[in-house]
Amino acid sequence: MLLRYLAYALTVIWLTHALWPQPAHAQQAPTPGSQCQAIAAAAPAASFASFSVPAAVPVASADTGEVTITFVGHSTFLIETPDGVSIATDYNGWFRTPSAPDVVTMNRAHSSHYTLSPDSAIEHVLHGWRDDGTPADHDLVVGDAYIRNVTTDIRSGFEGMIPDANSIFIFEVAGLCIGHLGHLHHELDESHYRQIGRLDVLMVPVDGGLTMGAESMSRVVSRLRSALILPMHRPLTNDFLAMFGDEFDKSFATEPSVKVSLRSLPKRPLIYVLQGV
Repeated sequence: MLLRYLAYALTVIWLTHALWPQPAHAQQAPTPGSQCQAIAAAAPAASFASFSVPAAVPVASADTGEVTITFVGHSTFLIETPDGVSIATDYNGWFRTPSAPDVVTMNRAHSSHYTLSPDSAIEHVLHGWRDDGTPADHDLVVGDAYIRNVTTDIRSGFEGMIPDANSIFIFEVAGLCIGHLGHLHHELDESHYRQIGRLDVLMVPVDGGLTMGAESMSRVVSRLRSALILPMHRPLTNDFLAMFGDEFDKSFATEPSVKVSLRSLPKRPLIYVLQGV
């Protein structure tokens, strides 16, 4: 009886192993997951999600160093990670970085937000749109950075909107969630906010109407509840700043760069205008 039981058990184990789907490659990297989405879902009522991290998140191990963000021009920022990965946002080839970035992101709204002939030394070129009209879908790990996107629509040259032609790129590095709105042409809905999750640092176009009016854009900024807000795209207008009350601090930097870590985020939301904007 015991031998029969053992034989039955071994058969079940063998069948389970044989029939259960196995990885195609033993060394295949795991599918990346978004810490920013997970934390936002765990703390949906947080007033400013950056300031309240659920206890389950290992903050000490997540805060692995400083990220340097430099305003290069127009909508291009250079993001440099603690491990030395360099990322240029809305790369158009006009505004040069000291060396070719490891990654560039682009958006199709205007020629000032993309180029079809990037530097050949750039390893990863991420378009925020697809030529076949389907949504761009990026999930990329480069060194210590995880990069993903959330698509939005853009206005056409005539009437209506072009679906999924702009991307909000999100960079997760050193425990931080950094978002770049690209050339955002409309207010976001709840499905967008769910996909985005928490953003500690937000790069936002402030142009008074080329993307969206100041009031509409200020609603998006307020809803995202980021700790550090970096204007871009056009010179900052007083109309934009006037949309934010005393709960937002405002400051003008004397340099084009800022260093930020999870622990050094402002305690109150700060609109920080880097030199050159």
